[in-house]
Amino acid sequence: MDLVVQGATVVDGTGNGRYPADVGIDGGRVVEIRPPGGPRLTARATVHAEGLVLSPGFVDMHAHSDLALLTDPAHEAKAAQGVTLEVLGQDGLSYAPADEPTLDALRTQLAGWNGDGRDVDFGWRSVGGYLDRLDAGVAVNAAYLVPQGTVRAMVTGWEDRPATGSEVARMCALVAEGLEQGAAGLSSGLTYTPGMYASDAELTELCRVVARYGGYYCPHHRSYGAGALEAYREMLALAARTGCALHLAHATMNFGVNRGRAGELLALLDDALAAGTDVTLDTYPYTPGCTTLAALLPSWAAAGGPEATLARLRDDATAERIRHALEVEGSDGSHGVPMDWATIEVSGVGDPALSGRVGTRLDGWPAARALLLADRLGTTILQHVGDEANVRAIMRHITHTGGSDGILHGAKPHPRAYGTFPHYLGHYVRELGVLGLEECVAHLSGRPAARLGLADRGLVREGYRADLVLFDPETVAAGATYDRPRVLPTGIPYVLIDGRFVVREGRRTDVLAGRSVRRGGPGWRKTPSGPDGVPVR
Repeated sequence: MDLVVQGATVVDGTGNGRYPADVGIDGGRVVEIRPPGGPRLTARATVHAEGLVLSPGFVDMHAHSDLALLTDPAHEAKAAQGVTLEVLGQDGLSYAPADEPTLDALRTQLAGWNGDGRDVDFGWRSVGGYLDRLDAGVAVNAAYLVPQGTVRAMVTGWEDRPATGSEVARMCALVAEGLEQGAAGLSSGLTYTPGMYASDAELTELCRVVARYGGYYCPHHRSYGAGALEAYREMLALAARTGCALHLAHATMNFGVNRGRAGELLALLDDALAAGTDVTLDTYPYTPGCTTLAALLPSWAAAGGPEATLARLRDDATAERIRHALEVEGSDGSHGVPMDWATIEVSGVGDPALSGRVGTRLDGWPAARALLLADRLGTTILQHVGDEANVRAIMRHITHTGGSDGILHGAKPHPRAYGTFPHYLGHYVRELGVLGLEECVAHLSGRPAARLGLADRGLVREGYRADLVLFDPETVAAGATYDRPRVLPTGIPYVLIDGRFVVREGRRTDVLAGRSVRRGGPGWRKTPSGPDGVPVR
């Protein structure tokens, strides 16, 4: 036997009660779980884990590490949190599949999320090619969603118009190809161009493809502000109409118009579950959001792609129309809520010459316009619009899973990128008691693995992959704060992927045990139901 974890308290990811055990690992899998009272397990190596909890590795259901996994071998932001699997390709925008013109535009559009990729060899063009690149060895495992906005850009460009029948057929073919190559499902960014230009009819056809392959649809829906509940209803109706499993991305109820209204969202979910809809969601345990400054612009101002957007910003008359849409009407990019510039904090810039702006608040449209132009749309922001009561209510729901939505780029990123999972365990479990420990671990491991259809991950169980975390329930905590967002967590001394230490005695090793996790690959099941004791819902 390769390794035994001796004397740990096992919290197995099902939500069931904790228990003491020795856990034996061999060949990258859990091979024996032995309760106390008999002979101790022995192996070539032993971790003495008295006082520590052994849990499944955490699954980040909403990650933006699409390039970071390729450029940062250590990837401590996630590995140190106990994350052993990330889901990429989020919000309808990523780098596969892509042709040359689409990729060039995407690198500009996504610079605020991921940097411009100048240190990346974009040698792939297909989903399978990107996953093959991950298989060369990365810090943590990764699954991928076909990005609907990228697919639309390849077929129709960045134009705000309905797709023709032949264009929809081409998009369906691209989605099917990505699913056949291993994507777990489809994502959308329905407040981001060009994905937001898709009609319900277009999305319906794409989701029928996803349902046929046993994947799931993960939308950043059309509004998180004034139209939030209507947008949730639209997505639930889409899932019911197509039979496609639904996973709602960073399902918050933000902005003042939604303060204290989480119960209305949860009632919609309960009704959908009762009607047989397969739905889950993810959230991060913080109140501010994070996106690009350019994402706040009205959709018409972003039509045609990044260069067309910059041209509109340079034109005084058009810029005045944009200001009116933001400050008076509440643009679709700003979720139908008139802009309160005091809520916008600059967290990162693409141009190092603008680094002095990081950490400052925007004092109005002239400052925002100037920054967008100077930084060529590469500015990242925190948006202080969340509601703590909503955050707590949603994380308790049976459909809930954890997702960091962590943007790693920028001088002062959101602390969720480095702190989401220990913040759940330290703040919301130990300090506040919002969730019990067993329940929280299930939200972060077993439930997301079930949503992904993984039959041998997400639980501490014999025969399962040894993607495991050892943490101290008395000290685990996020180190990241808004002032110091890149501080690593405490209380997580060991993290294993396939039985190999990626964190050992609190230090990141040089092991690159992560690989792609593909729909249809080993350990995948085409079923909406999870492992024993872990419902998808």
